[in-house]
Amino acid sequence: MYEELLKEIGLSLNEAKVYEALIKLGESSVQIISDKSKVHRRNVYDALNKLIDRGLVSEVIEKSEKKFKAINPTRLLDLIKEKEEKINKILPSLEKDFVENEEKEEAYLYRGIEGFKNYLKAILETKETVYFIGAKAFWLDERLQYFLPNFEKQRKKLGIKFMHLFDHEIKKEKPEILKIVGKPYKFLPKEYSSTTTVDIFGPYVVTFVGVDAGKLQEEPLIFVMKSRKLAEGYRKFFQFMWDNSK
Repeated sequence: MYEELLKEIGLSLNEAKVYEALIKLGESSVQIISDKSKVHRRNVYDALNKLIDRGLVSEVIEKSEKKFKAINPTRLLDLIKEKEEKINKILPSLEKDFVENEEKEEAYLYRGIEGFKNYLKAILETKETVYFIGAKAFWLDERLQYFLPNFEKQRKKLGIKFMHLFDHEIKKEKPEILKIVGKPYKFLPKEYSSTTTVDIFGPYVVTFVGVDAGKLQEEPLIFVMKSRKLAEGYRKFFQFMWDNSK
């Protein structure tokens, strides 16, 4: 009657038949259990041993005769809870492996302001610290001012941290960006300024080209590389530059 359900929680077919028979019979011998469950006597022994291991059956010695009885069926709930606890212990490791395997390595381009919005969306979805190399304060571009405030609100709510390595001239030309993004930030040496900036977050390495202080290109071009290993390498580059910058 309950065989299928008992099988769903991990019992074999014979274990389910034997346990259900014992629930109905009460304390019984192997022969009686075999007759009631329609399981061969030899297989009943094997099923009983496994049920004893699961804590679902106990053994009784009575006048030199070995008998068995079922444990209260509430034990079934305990078995489910024990399985859940075991799964919870390994779940973080499983999820980590799953995420790493799900992150397919790929490369693509974003163009225009709409492409920039996709870049911001990826930051929010990743929920990891963003590392900026050669930051140009192009977030001050007037074309971005309509949706950046909402992005900033969501970023802070998610606890996404920014670490900026600004180009040297930003401290004089666009100092207002420092209050907007907040600490921590540092500045690259003057001789290393360029029109390229690199952002690293999660499995992403994102490169902007042709960027001026406080302004994107007229038609922004964003190169995106997605690779956890590549991003880890760039984060090490960032750390070296960070440790050697003011």
